[in-house]
Amino acid sequence: MSERPPRPVPGWIARSAQPAPAGRAAVSRAPAIAAAMRAPSPAVGLGLDSAAVRARMAQRLEAAGIAHPGVLHAMATVERHRFVDSGLVNQAYEDTSLPIGLGQTISKPSVVARMIELLLNSEAGKAGLGRVLEIGTGCGYQAAVLAMVAKEVYSIERLRGLHEKARNNLRPWRLANAHLILGDGMQGFASGAPYAGIICAAGGAAVPDAWCDQLAVGGRLVAPVVVSAGKQALLVIDKSSHGFKQSVLEAVNFVPLKSGIA
Repeated sequence: MSERPPRPVPGWIARSAQPAPAGRAAVSRAPAIAAAMRAPSPAVGLGLDSAAVRARMAQRLEAAGIAHPGVLHAMATVERHRFVDSGLVNQAYEDTSLPIGLGQTISKPSVVARMIELLLNSEAGKAGLGRVLEIGTGCGYQAAVLAMVAKEVYSIERLRGLHEKARNNLRPWRLANAHLILGDGMQGFASGAPYAGIICAAGGAAVPDAWCDQLAVGGRLVAPVVVSAGKQALLVIDKSSHGFKQSVLEAVNFVPLKSGIA
């Protein structure tokens, strides 16, 4: 894990950042982020910079069962085509995963929306989602969506190349509440704990103990896990003062969860 600087540059995405003081009032970020997302698009001419394209995607997500207004607004705001390679931008708003390099993928919009909605429907999320830990930054797309619905986002990536790609992808929007970390996601990020939500974008055989330890009481963890014969399903873990409650949901297909920094 990279050494933590004493302070992040104001309004910038740092490799890591000091956690926000517990109990600090949440500040609405949606208008500022929405304005930033309206910056000139590198894909002008393909029509992908149009808000109508994203609105249609959000409508399809709603028709498929996504109901949380915050999730639908975030999905309709964040420009997914900015996070994929130029040769794939025409597929950016299809409900499909796409390669982002180093053997990794950007998740389907429906999966991103589903997992974030699960966080928001938790006990902690219903009161206003506070600090969130994302395991597997990838290209930074899900971190950008999370930044619209959570008070603060800590996103950790083990692959240096993707960490740098995410920094470059997110740099134009200067999301002060999103902090990118290069490190071993299986260890979590204790310096930012406890987290109201933890979300993972890679499937492992089990959930690491570190994640459960770093989850706040009332918080929820959403991650893919291997359930049988290599098949994966979404696992939801809710933490209360009495312990943990687990729920296994629908089948999913994520890249494998790995440890170490590469």
